[in-house]
Amino acid sequence: MPVKSENEESSIRIGLLDFEPIRVAGFRSIFDDGSRVEVVATDLDGALANGTLDMVLFGLQEPLASFELLAKIKSQRPRLKLIVMGDNRDDETIINAIAAGAKGYLEETASPEQVMQAIDVVDSGSIWAPRRVLSIFVDRMLNSSSRPVRRHNMRFTLREREVLNLLIAARSNREIAQTLGIEERTVKAYIARLMRKVGVDNRIALSIHAASRELIGSEEK
Repeated sequence: MPVKSENEESSIRIGLLDFEPIRVAGFRSIFDDGSRVEVVATDLDGALANGTLDMVLFGLQEPLASFELLAKIKSQRPRLKLIVMGDNRDDETIINAIAAGAKGYLEETASPEQVMQAIDVVDSGSIWAPRRVLSIFVDRMLNSSSRPVRRHNMRFTLREREVLNLLIAARSNREIAQTLGIEERTVKAYIARLMRKVGVDNRIALSIHAASRELIGSEEK
């Protein structure tokens, strides 16, 4: 399986799964020559075999078949980030796609700016979906979670609270760095420290706990 070279580590390579040539051309037109995003046309076998891909974007057609496809890709390429695209406004379908392994959902009518923002957010480790859907998803995760959160005597510095607030707003590492005037690697260090403090192992869980359990209320003196 081909893998990324050291020089390609900062780029994002996206496979467009079974898209028509005209749509592939449309996606390519979104990103200029100086963009760190590269899109390539692929099929399922190519997506599974190509280790240089960071993400795969595919159309959400018949839901059941799409969920099976998500499961197959995740079982063979667990680190590959998946974004589905469709015109289905049924919240349950979108929630099920996320539960099946998708990290993002884009409407067919998404603007170029929304496409770029979704890619940036998913690349940073968060989920991109309509806010109403994320709200439902968060509620269900919280209601089904039996893992206690260590929040007794928990204190956060001002900077940590700023990072948490931006995480809740679904900002990417790059956007957080730009907003706070710090380096992206510093943002990553803050997030890693916050996850250890809260007792979670990914930034999505950190965002959920921060938003729903008022973790940003206490400041370290």
